[in-house]
Amino acid sequence: MTLSLFEKLTLGLAGTTALGIGTAILAAPQEFYASYGIEIAGDASLLSELRAPGAGLAAWGGLMLAGVWRGGLQQVAIVAALTVFLAFPAGRVAGLLLDGTPAPGILAALALELAIAALLMAAFRHRLRPEGGQRRHARA
Repeated sequence: MTLSLFEKLTLGLAGTTALGIGTAILAAPQEFYASYGIEIAGDASLLSELRAPGAGLAAWGGLMLAGVWRGGLQQVAIVAALTVFLAFPAGRVAGLLLDGTPAPGILAALALELAIAALLMAAFRHRLRPEGGQRRHARA
């Protein structure tokens, strides 16, 4: 499969964002979450629980970026990008409904995630439909 320039740019944006955020959480969780107004004490267990998904997010971002350049990874990179950038806002919306309104920084993160999700859906919508988007009709 060959990706268009728009698809490459969108996948690259998603990958760079996931890699950057994941790396920041992995490297400095206290500072990262402080930027959202969340204070984290030096609890080793809590820090471990935050670093682990940070590492996972960074890995998914690396996979997305690899898909920009390696044809054999493009399909899995697209799936990874859609999964990450649809799941994160879904979780935040669930939090809004169940827990109430979070800090403005969290809402800004939600807006960014929704924007990237919208770009991904626009870029890859034609690849998400079976048979190039053509429906099969059963004839009786």
